[in-house]
Amino acid sequence: QVQLVESGGGSVQAGGSLRLSCVASGYTYSSNCMGWFRRAAGKEREGVAAICSGIGTTAYADSVKGRFTVSQDNAKNTVYLQMNSLKPEDSAMYYCAARSGGSWLPLNPMLYNYWGQGTQVTVSS
Repeated sequence: QVQLVESGGGSVQAGGSLRLSCVASGYTYSSNCMGWFRRAAGKEREGVAAICSGIGTTAYADSVKGRFTVSQDNAKNTVYLQMNSLKPEDSAMYYCAARSGGSWLPLNPMLYNYWGQGTQVTVSS
């Protein structure tokens, strides 16, 4: 059974930083992608960042490029999302997700099979 558990959310002021963590169990992502997604109030879920171990690449939404960094620690089965220079528009529930195969369209949530429960990020101006 695959379980994804996020942590690290919270409330910060604009310009601040947070690091989200996602611990995976029951899942081997050595050749697959794991992604971070977010859903703001009244908006649809969007892909934020993804890391695909098999091909060693990362992908980012244009809105977070240069500010967010996704990384992984295979020994800890953990994926991270370092978020710097946070803006109020980054406020959302952030979800970690994993997919059972493939690396195409890494920011498309429809291609992910497993989801965490989410962690809230609130950025005040």
